[in-house]
Amino acid sequence: MIRRLQPAEMDELIKIWLASTIQAHPFISENYWHESESIVRNVYIPQSATWVYLHQDKMVGFISVLDSLFIGALFVSEPFIGKGIGQALMEHVKALYPSLSLEVYQKNHRAVHFYHHQGFRIEESAWQNETHHPTWIMSWQAEQML
Repeated sequence: MIRRLQPAEMDELIKIWLASTIQAHPFISENYWHESESIVRNVYIPQSATWVYLHQDKMVGFISVLDSLFIGALFVSEPFIGKGIGQALMEHVKALYPSLSLEVYQKNHRAVHFYHHQGFRIEESAWQNETHHPTWIMSWQAEQML
């Protein structure tokens, strides 16, 4: 089941984000993610529209969209990766927004492949000054009916 994040669920969401982001980005110091927790918790998530995926009433994934167009986060708990949860969350936001973009680390091959599979295309290369790693800016546009 997919529904909007409730304020009382922030701790649960942060646990998923921290474990998943550390696992997905072994090329970045784990310390960086721990230091980033406060800004994710207090700035990024509150400024985003966030939906959670529940499995047996337990949060196992989430997606956050900033400014109705930028996917700031899509994370799934490790035991649930590859079970269609990321795809379900992505389909949910694609049904709500006609175009979306995101930024993904180039070394995060699994995520880049996933986003390609979801119809996202690389638009440009970027650089993350804080982590000193290159990223891809990717975008997706709904099919336009003529």
